[in-house]
Amino acid sequence: MNILDKIVIDKRKEVDLRKSLIPVRQLEQSVLFERITNSLAQNLRVSTSGIIAEHKRRSPSKSVINQDLNVQDVASGYENAGVCGMSVLTDVKYFGGAIDDLLIARASSNLPLLRKEFIIDEYQILEAKAYGADVILLIAAILTREEIKRFSELAKSFNLDVLLEVHNEEELQKSIMPSLDMLGVNNRNLKTFEVSLETSKQLSQLIPNDFVKVSESGISSIEAIKELQPFGYKGFLIGENFMKTDNPGESAKSFINKLNE
Repeated sequence: MNILDKIVIDKRKEVDLRKSLIPVRQLEQSVLFERITNSLAQNLRVSTSGIIAEHKRRSPSKSVINQDLNVQDVASGYENAGVCGMSVLTDVKYFGGAIDDLLIARASSNLPLLRKEFIIDEYQILEAKAYGADVILLIAAILTREEIKRFSELAKSFNLDVLLEVHNEEELQKSIMPSLDMLGVNNRNLKTFEVSLETSKQLSQLIPNDFVKVSESGISSIEAIKELQPFGYKGFLIGENFMKTDNPGESAKSFINKLNE
């Protein structure tokens, strides 16, 4: 059983609990439910840097990354740095996140916000909308083609962007459909936790050009981005690199300045 299987088992319990605490009707009455969303895909298409910066306290592969920063400072720092969007990890058990992190990031910035979560139920998409997200993540490894279709179409009906994440060709082939905006290639092998940019390179030619290509995991240097840009990647998700510093916003700013030199 890999880490993803464990996460999904726990996630089903967590979602059942949340559903019993906050009914769908309550989510739909949230102030943010009516908000006009910002498109991350649109931002990435016109950006020179393509940086999606993440707020992440810890992870199964790295344990603690940074527990000391508050989301508000990170969000306003990232916005000030000129990133294209911010990824907010809302998983509690494995990543130390919280759905309230999304609310705080929303109150602190106008960036497109990605709810980084293991989505296995429509309820989590309604939650994302109610808590101020602009984008949801769908992970092909844990969903059937039918679920990807259902979830992405629901997200589009709320004007949310959809980033679909794949790890290999098989996941990519089952996932391609018009209700996606961005295709993300995760360079981390979930069985070994090894990271290789070759994954992004190999899959790049199989991704149709209608989708914005995003590379995820293991991107910690300017060189990595420059290496991937010729393969058509417009988005680069950077998590640990900024978060392991005392000031993620400043780190993101100097990273982007160097990248654009």
